[in-house]
Amino acid sequence: MSTSTLPSPSTASTSTQPKTVAVFGGSYGGYRAAKLLAHGLPEGWRVVLVDRNSHFNHVYSLPRFAVLPGHEHKAFIPYDPVFDKSQLLSAPSPASSTPSLAGHDNIRLHANITEMGPDHVHLSRAFPEYGLDTKLNFDYAIYALGAHLPAPIDLWGPIEEHPGKDIPASPPMSYSGMKTDSVSWLQKAQKRVECAHNILVVGGGALGIQFASDIAHLHPNKTVTLLHSRRQLLPRFDPSLHDEVLQSLENLGVDVMLGERLDMQSVSAPPIASKPGELPIRMVRTQSGREIRTDLLLLCTGQIPNTGLLAAMDSDTVLSDSKMARVLPTMQLDTSPFGVDGEAGGPVDIEEDGVMVTQTETRYPHIFAIGDCADAFGAINAGHTAYYQGEVAARNILRLIRRREGLSSGSDELDDDVLEAYAPGAPAIKVSLGLTRAVYEVDGVVGVKDDGADDLNAAIMWSSMGFKNPTDEDMLR
Repeated sequence: MSTSTLPSPSTASTSTQPKTVAVFGGSYGGYRAAKLLAHGLPEGWRVVLVDRNSHFNHVYSLPRFAVLPGHEHKAFIPYDPVFDKSQLLSAPSPASSTPSLAGHDNIRLHANITEMGPDHVHLSRAFPEYGLDTKLNFDYAIYALGAHLPAPIDLWGPIEEHPGKDIPASPPMSYSGMKTDSVSWLQKAQKRVECAHNILVVGGGALGIQFASDIAHLHPNKTVTLLHSRRQLLPRFDPSLHDEVLQSLENLGVDVMLGERLDMQSVSAPPIASKPGELPIRMVRTQSGREIRTDLLLLCTGQIPNTGLLAAMDSDTVLSDSKMARVLPTMQLDTSPFGVDGEAGGPVDIEEDGVMVTQTETRYPHIFAIGDCADAFGAINAGHTAYYQGEVAARNILRLIRRREGLSSGSDELDDDVLEAYAPGAPAIKVSLGLTRAVYEVDGVVGVKDDGADDLNAAIMWSSMGFKNPTDEDMLR
């Protein structure tokens, strides 16, 4: 826990606009934060959730559905239940209806954010049905815009076209984050894999492992190579996890090359062969000079934080090397000049009256950053990490609002004078190794499961989002 020595919150609201907590990004952390805020805000406050996608994107299923046809629609879940006051986690979804125009109703906006200031953002379009133009003012905000996904699952990025006549000629002219466009993108990705003969997957993280194992399982006649720059797969986890993954990949026929980096200059070289109706063949090299023949290259080599809006607002909020958002343990943006042990970037623990507290210096005590865009004290980039950070941010905003409004939490266990500090848990992961097998590490325990489902049990995720016992037809929504 850390004490809050903060200036007064933003006063962006006007008499014509409700007091607003804005959540930018509706993925795992933003969705959870928005839901908690909606259930905890006092009268006269609202949540505005902004996301560029029409549906919640369950990104952990994207590599599977970019390879296996027939389930791609299950990756995109309607946002309908996010502000359903009848449930917090699991309950039937309310029927779709015309949005209420009541001033203090919580609302969700499908739009891109084009610019950000300390108390407002500009949106890519207006929402007259809510009385909003392209400027949205806020009193508090949670920045949960995550990171750019790697190319093989970046729905907002291009997908290499294949000249075969059975593949649609071109991607959507203007991708807008709609479910129909997203499903079409994955279907193109499936065709691309189907038509390839020699597939090179670069990156031995969870994404690369899942792509390589799924392709090898579904297409045993294809040549699949996994190239990883380190000697250990998933190096942040127990070495026994690496052993299990490596053995499973080799059992599937994947050629695993460890300790080798791809020479990116070789990727841009002209193809060595090209036949009508087939993908062009390239000969790429590793930095050591080893050649690999491929007609499909999947670069699964990490993410880039989506912090451009923060950097443009104030460069002090973003680390110069990693481009991640600087945050305090409270998940508030950090603009303090010095960090732990006097190093730049972070809070300073100081002693006051014999008690160690955290001295915070931030110009933006009302703006929080969570998830893959936040440099959160060694926490791994993962949906469950963003989820718990979203909870901390939401609870702290509720504390600040109660303090501002002169309200009590009504609970002896919740001290509104002290903000909550986020503490990362032990790294945890579950990685599929083909369609039926998976390996996991939780609390330092490594294990294997052989009960996998083709659609990765998508209905469970839909249920957790508020759709009770969804059918395949329900998941077409």
